[in-house]
Amino acid sequence: MRAFLFATASTAFLATMLAQVPAAAFERPRSHPVDDGSASTGIAGVQVRQLDPEFWVSRLPAPDRQVLDRAAIERQNLRLFVQDDSVHDLDAFPARLTRAEATERIRAISSPPTRGLFNAEGERFDDIDALESALALGRIPEPVVVRHGLVVRRADMRSYPTTTRVFSSPGDTDIDRFQETALFPGTPLAILHESRDGEWWFAVSPRYGAWIRKQYVALGGRDEVLGYRHRTPYLVVTGATVETVYTPEEPRVSGLQLDMGVRVPLLADWPADRPVNGQAAYAGHVIELPVRDGDGRLRFVPALLPRTRDVAADYLPLTQANLLRQGFKFLGERYGWGHAYNARDCSGFVSEVYRSFGVQLPRNTSAQGVSPAFNTVRFGEDDDRESRLAVLRTLQPGDLVYIPGHVMMVIGQYQGAPYVIHDVTGITLREADGSLRRVALNGVSVTPLEPLQAGEDATIVDRIYSIQKIRPSEDGAPELRP
Repeated sequence: MRAFLFATASTAFLATMLAQVPAAAFERPRSHPVDDGSASTGIAGVQVRQLDPEFWVSRLPAPDRQVLDRAAIERQNLRLFVQDDSVHDLDAFPARLTRAEATERIRAISSPPTRGLFNAEGERFDDIDALESALALGRIPEPVVVRHGLVVRRADMRSYPTTTRVFSSPGDTDIDRFQETALFPGTPLAILHESRDGEWWFAVSPRYGAWIRKQYVALGGRDEVLGYRHRTPYLVVTGATVETVYTPEEPRVSGLQLDMGVRVPLLADWPADRPVNGQAAYAGHVIELPVRDGDGRLRFVPALLPRTRDVAADYLPLTQANLLRQGFKFLGERYGWGHAYNARDCSGFVSEVYRSFGVQLPRNTSAQGVSPAFNTVRFGEDDDRESRLAVLRTLQPGDLVYIPGHVMMVIGQYQGAPYVIHDVTGITLREADGSLRRVALNGVSVTPLEPLQAGEDATIVDRIYSIQKIRPSEDGAPELRP
């Protein structure tokens, strides 16, 4: 769903995509240039100097030229929420749903698995009946009155209201099949239902609907919840992550993690001589964060971000240089399926990078790759490998390349071949003797694109079905149609 294990081809979607690739497309890739410096990285074609964004920035003819201005980004975001059913405009979300509508939304994410699953001890997981009971679908009223809340700290969203981790095979415990995504502080929610044990909400965020622990959500009025993200002035987190300062006076906002692209209101008129949670305010930014009171209600309190933190007074200008620098801030971070391990996966990675510019993307690769909101290049059964390569060699930094279940962000061309940065479990390369070698990466990595294999008979290039360019086409960006 969010990440592709390059040696695996088990999903129905992948099977469909493979069927569309003609046999003639499965050609041995041309030899890739390998430099002397690649020996120190262990990845053919990757030198240590290529792990610095400035290597790629220096190769651009106009690195600081704006790709899209704020008005164009706002039009694109509007187009996304109008045209793409995978995202949700909470401002237009209905105040009431029928029981059938709420059940359908829950069942879209909470459906009994069709394959065997295993627990962390490697034993077969057989508690589906208990999970189904936890949904408490019989308790859904008619009609459902939608409530609203704000996320108060980074929190997982799950397929079922449980923290139990389940896996596709014994011992392979990296990818928890009940893990869907994570939400960050300040994310607004439309709340539809409560689990049987009263510990979870089924909630819809602007980009996803799933189960979230109630302890990480503060209930509030619709206007105060939806209005929080529009408050001005504000700060935007431009580092991979930042943390508020430690404070025993207000533990709810002490050492609170904020991830790239999170926007928080700035209390710009806070008196310099007035402490914030026992600390002088002048050495930091005073921000306002949502917290959950003992009764579960929404409150707002001040918190401090040190001035040394990587934040900005507005979204960053969308330039190729900034795209590269933002992407490389995650270099080496551990891969986390569905934002597990306090990290992110391939689609989460590109989403957070683009969110630091104010650009919204759908949550998962399956939606990102086909979204009608962007400047799309689509490949089909009539496109052979050479035609795909011809397009790849024209791509620019920030362009997003999709294969079934995975996305890669282009960082530039080197010796006539495209390079990417992506959050990936591993890659497969072909050795000089023709054998395949699996390389475990498990993190945000820089790799060449062309040599990557998708199995014995195909390369990753053969699997590309879409390229999304978050930039105007040669004829200009598409405009929103009524």
